Amino acid sequence: MDLRITSHPILAPLPEPSVPFTFNDRACLGRPGEMISSALYAAGVHVFGHHPRDNGAQGIFCVNGQCSQCMVLADGVPVKACMTPVAPGLRVLPCEGLPDLPDVTPPASRPAPRFDETSVTVLIVGGGPAGMCAAVELGRLGIDVLLIDDKAELGGKLTLQTHNFFGSVKDCYAGVRGIDIARILGEEIAALPSVHVWREAAGVGVYSDGAFGIVHGGHYRIVRPAQVLIATGARERTLPFPGSDLPGVYGAGAFQTLVNRDLVKASGRLFVVGGGNVGLITAYHALQAGIEVAAVVEALPACGGYKVHQDKILRLGIPVLTSHSIVCAEGTEHVQSVVAARIDADFRPIPGTERRWDVDTVLVAVGLSPVDELAKKAKEYGIPTWSAGDAREIAEASAAIFSGKIAGRKIARELGILIDIPDDWEPLEEILKSRPGTTHPITQQDRGGRVFPVFFCDQEIPCNPCVDACPLHSIQIPGTIMDLPVFEGKCSGCGKCVLACPGLAVSLVFEDTDKTDDTAVVMLAFEFDAARIPANGQVITTDRHGRLLGTGTVLEVRDKQNQDRRKLVRLRVPAAEKLDVAGFLVADPDYGRPLQGDCGCDDPTQCDPIVCLCERVRRSEVRAEIEAGVRDMNLLKASLRTGMGACGGKNCTEPILRLYRSAGVKTEEVTPPTFRPLTAEVRLDAFLEDDR
Repeated sequence: MDLRITSHPILAPLPEPSVPFTFNDRACLGRPGEMISSALYAAGVHVFGHHPRDNGAQGIFCVNGQCSQCMVLADGVPVKACMTPVAPGLRVLPCEGLPDLPDVTPPASRPAPRFDETSVTVLIVGGGPAGMCAAVELGRLGIDVLLIDDKAELGGKLTLQTHNFFGSVKDCYAGVRGIDIARILGEEIAALPSVHVWREAAGVGVYSDGAFGIVHGGHYRIVRPAQVLIATGARERTLPFPGSDLPGVYGAGAFQTLVNRDLVKASGRLFVVGGGNVGLITAYHALQAGIEVAAVVEALPACGGYKVHQDKILRLGIPVLTSHSIVCAEGTEHVQSVVAARIDADFRPIPGTERRWDVDTVLVAVGLSPVDELAKKAKEYGIPTWSAGDAREIAEASAAIFSGKIAGRKIARELGILIDIPDDWEPLEEILKSRPGTTHPITQQDRGGRVFPVFFCDQEIPCNPCVDACPLHSIQIPGTIMDLPVFEGKCSGCGKCVLACPGLAVSLVFEDTDKTDDTAVVMLAFEFDAARIPANGQVITTDRHGRLLGTGTVLEVRDKQNQDRRKLVRLRVPAAEKLDVAGFLVADPDYGRPLQGDCGCDDPTQCDPIVCLCERVRRSEVRAEIEAGVRDMNLLKASLRTGMGACGGKNCTEPILRLYRSAGVKTEEVTPPTFRPLTAEVRLDAFLEDDR
């Protein structure tokens, strides 16, 4: 079985797999530099072992080194599969229970620990959009910078974002795809001689004497900066529910890593939990990769993501069910189906509203938490420390770009360099961080004439690419960047506004010169392979909210190099529908089927979800400790081992705090788990001297 994506409307093909390795003595092939987890998923392997506590199947969750679900034995050594590349002849075995340690002949003498020390003016921890932009600002001033990142390439989440950015064209790459922004920033950094980059380097400790511990090249190194910027991004929040521990339940970022970075078809059919931007965008990415999307559910009455993202997938045929939540995931060793239901104002499922979907994957996209452990400790020690991007505040990547630029210039000022920070930068950063604003009713206007644009964006969000795209300057945003675009003037029918809109929320309406007045021609942007258009050219059209309109006939699919991997599709539609046609179906909407009987929770343990994935601690166990009066999460560590796993409590702390709150205990009454370096696992031989 080879589940690799060989054709993608946005991404170029990757090299053919050529690295032989084995999993459980089964021959497999990986791509050069590919992580073990991705190569195994491409081979159809989703279960990486079984937990020693209860024999629960283990798979993946974050694919970002932040958890321990993907642990395997590589040539006898336990490693995280998502952070370890395949190598020729590598023998990979599942972690079954507590595996035996390999036989190792002790050396005749033990080398003494020795740490290389490096001094640098500015240390930047995190090579995502914030860290890269800060490095560019500082590097342009000739300041000595060390930029570290734990991945093989810079870019952070930009490397997973195939969609076009919102925001300001002039200030933060609006209209450019995240993958292209990563490349642009990487090229800028490579041209700055004062910026040094350590890839595959993790910041794991900070100490009271001002030193930072970095694992780089398998060795522990000490870096002493005059200033430090923490731009470590965010980690995905977990959501405990019955079956949430099954392989096939994982984070949306993990899915994007497998699909958009590694071109692995990580699912056949998936279900998305969470209607923020991450969940909505990931559903769209899945469709582009040829993966079916059953539905998106959001617990709140309205999605928290941009409405244009929601409308975009509604128009394609993906149901978005608000005031709904997941009830359980069903399966034994892997997800086989999912049950969701409408919920009341207290987020409790309403009996009789449960529905079931057959899926093999559940994506959990219920928010992000800052990766800020290093920043908090560095500030506690009095180290000159700055934060930027999601490590400072969760927001859009466009805001992280500005956050990094501002932080870079503030650090330069702290170092005594006179550098201006434009007055509009910080206000614009606040706008880019703001949640979606008011949604306005739209009455589309038939402007007559040969051609004119129609805008389907009806919510206030920061976005202006259509303004810059119009060669006749006929599109304007009258107030701030949050206002809706207005068309006044002439239209040449060039289609540049259709191509430029990040939300695919612009159409062009042409008079149909080949037919009678009963029909019109509509031009839309399309980001899928042309094979998604039926051979007979007949498509089912939808309005901006995804409501079915009628039938359209495809007249032309225009695909040229200067269209940024987008196609322009010309449809003939009834004239009465020309102002409403915003898209057409590429999927059959599936609203699930009514539940008959229970949701597969005959086993009581299956209705008692796991809260701590690393140590397989169930909700009932934590509740019992809370009811017994435990208010110190360090005591939970001692009694239940919560937080003692490979993630170090990064994933279970928030769910446990939610359990405290549900029991009526205020957060301020709970002692949080003690932060201790190291913040991630470090092999002991990283501390030993070698022949460097």
